[in-house]
Amino acid sequence: MTRIVIIGGGHAAAQLATSLRIKKFEGDVTLVSDEPVVPYQRPPLSKMYLSGEISADRLPILRPQAYEGAGITLKLGLRATAIDRTAHNITLADGSTLAYDKLILAVGGHARRLSCAGHDLAGIHYVRTMTDTDSMRGEFNTARSIVIIGGGYIGLEVAAVARKAGKKVTILEAADRILQRVVAPEVSEFYTGLHRAEGVEIHTGQMVTEIEGNDRASAVVTSDGSRFEADMVVAGIGLIANTELAEKVGIETTPAGITVGAHCQTSDPDIYAVGDVTWHHNAHYGRWLRLESVQNAVDQAKVAIAHIMGEEETYDALPWFWSDQYGLKLQIAGLSEGYDRLVMRGSPEDRSVAFFYLKEGRMLAADCVGRIAEFMNAKKIIAASVNVDENMLTDDSRPFKEIAAEILGS
Repeated sequence: MTRIVIIGGGHAAAQLATSLRIKKFEGDVTLVSDEPVVPYQRPPLSKMYLSGEISADRLPILRPQAYEGAGITLKLGLRATAIDRTAHNITLADGSTLAYDKLILAVGGHARRLSCAGHDLAGIHYVRTMTDTDSMRGEFNTARSIVIIGGGYIGLEVAAVARKAGKKVTILEAADRILQRVVAPEVSEFYTGLHRAEGVEIHTGQMVTEIEGNDRASAVVTSDGSRFEADMVVAGIGLIANTELAEKVGIETTPAGITVGAHCQTSDPDIYAVGDVTWHHNAHYGRWLRLESVQNAVDQAKVAIAHIMGEEETYDALPWFWSDQYGLKLQIAGLSEGYDRLVMRGSPEDRSVAFFYLKEGRMLAADCVGRIAEFMNAKKIIAASVNVDENMLTDDSRPFKEIAAEILGS
């Protein structure tokens, strides 16, 4: 009988459990998480959970009964501290050990911390776990002014929630524009305009050098000497993959994550890794990368379980993501790095617009705001890797489903 141990508490871990149940796996399965709750959704932490629109009981991906019904043993609130590859077991923080035949690391990552002077003051918050959001909600409810360090999706989502709650919100971004790492300047401009229209102050080119305060943060100081007062500070400056367990036992890793092959196996064939922690090759874009997305976590989990069950499924999914801000849903298909043309469909002024990224006449990616049809069909066009006519993409008088069918020859 095969013994499977899963380490993790997010979407990947929950999908691993679901896939095992679907495949009617009959061996022993144990899920270990250092958080005291069953695996839960993380995207709402910076949005509806922070605002109080949804409660903690709506975050679990599967109820505890589902794990029990699938015969999965839960060990919650226990951190895995070591892997013994020779003995095929893991050690937990309480000193106990768990034997495995196959081990799956769905360990995700942790929020990158500030390193400037005053980084350890009270009143500085990050958004990665339920505990993170729980710890900031009390202060969030009473704070009048909030400074957000980082103009990525987490920072922008927190800003939108804070403005809706009537807070004074300031975003400080070290780069020349918000979302610089992931979108075109035109998309950055759209979101800058959106947030400023909602009352958010955005300052770019601002490197934080100090957090002022006695026992708690009271102001943020930047490299040009600017000072921004705050009742609380939220930092959204990136994620660091949790590679430590793998590194300690010589499993292949990079600074970005745990290296996995097409079946999500690590350099140890009895150890798999899935989700945000993985450094994997993407067939669509022909390069190695790490993705922070629910889609990646779910798809890699399915592939890992299929391979453990003797199937030859490989991971080749097209990346996609989403973000919710001010009631607007941004849906992102593909990866835009390397594009040479940007084509826009719709009107930014109407807050309904799609941005298509092209390279040598083929679609690489699409950022779709309030444009579900464009998002769904862009995924098909990107996957097909066919030449597209820019004029067809911009013709907003025709349904995009019809345009996509013509492009795809169907």
